[in-house]
Amino acid sequence: MPYTADDQRYARANFRRCGRSGLDLPAISLGLWQNFGGTDVFETGRAILRRAFDRGVTHFDLANNYGPPPGSAEENFGRWMDLDFRPYRDELVISTKAGWDMWPGPYGNFGSRKYLVASLDQGLKRMGLDYVDIFYHHRPDPKTPLEETMGALDAIVRSGKALYVGVSSYGPDRTREAHAMLKAMGTPMLIHQPSYSMLNRWVEEKLLDTLTTLGVGCIAFSPLAQGLLTDKYLGGVPEGSRAAKAKSFSPDLVTDENVARIRALNEIAKARGQSLAQMAIAWVLRNPAVTSALIGARTVAQLDSSLDALDNLEFSGEELAAIDRSATEGGIDLWRSQSSIGRQPA
Repeated sequence: MPYTADDQRYARANFRRCGRSGLDLPAISLGLWQNFGGTDVFETGRAILRRAFDRGVTHFDLANNYGPPPGSAEENFGRWMDLDFRPYRDELVISTKAGWDMWPGPYGNFGSRKYLVASLDQGLKRMGLDYVDIFYHHRPDPKTPLEETMGALDAIVRSGKALYVGVSSYGPDRTREAHAMLKAMGTPMLIHQPSYSMLNRWVEEKLLDTLTTLGVGCIAFSPLAQGLLTDKYLGGVPEGSRAAKAKSFSPDLVTDENVARIRALNEIAKARGQSLAQMAIAWVLRNPAVTSALIGARTVAQLDSSLDALDNLEFSGEELAAIDRSATEGGIDLWRSQSSIGRQPA
């Protein structure tokens, strides 16, 4: 059936200003890292995107290598645009990224100007778009001078292929240096996308303060710790889970200590009238430095449950203190080595 968006889609929507920019983002954004690629059920992904937009989610986040296979999430998204969302293009914020391995040879990875420009050109073709709203450098490059990477982002904005640019998994020092370079070129850094959850709190050490000072927005990915902060793992590793498949999430991370942590956190969530996942999303959003929480979804029901986190975003001091006793480092930061990379001089 032809899709017509719910005319009440903004009635309950929760938007936040992205740093010191003119752009608002939904408090919860939808990421297409998992469940939207060529090996997934096309109509399921389509139904999730429809439901998300009907509930006021205007931001869809992709990357060149999302799938599997790499590129297929962007291809599917282009088909969903054609089928459902072209009439609503100006109501959407569409983002994509490049920085991880995408094609063979020396030009298909990291942060060179050649790789970034080619990646975005390919992504625009896959999605059938003239431009994206946000283009990110997906991770720090230990070899390419930061001036080249930031220069490529500046050139991309000036070409009209992206309205805004951002970075992902940069540490605070490198973020400040990248921000200064972009500012000098006249292209502001809009947003930073770090991993952040109750079991992965590295951004609280310096990064969130850095972003606030610079006026840069923050969108937290993996607020559910790749599913660990759900009721799925309260009894260990269930069959059919992401950890059981050991593809993007190792079962070795579901330690006795982490299970004890999430069981304690689950009791707090139940007392709040929330699921553990809902509380985990609300907890990330408690910090005003966080513009949006970036979630995934496997089904429409799972999406709805996550979006219902917005019904209870307030925490008492007692709740936060209780959470802090169990919300400690769980050894699940798969991107720690990336955020610790320093800048290379030109």
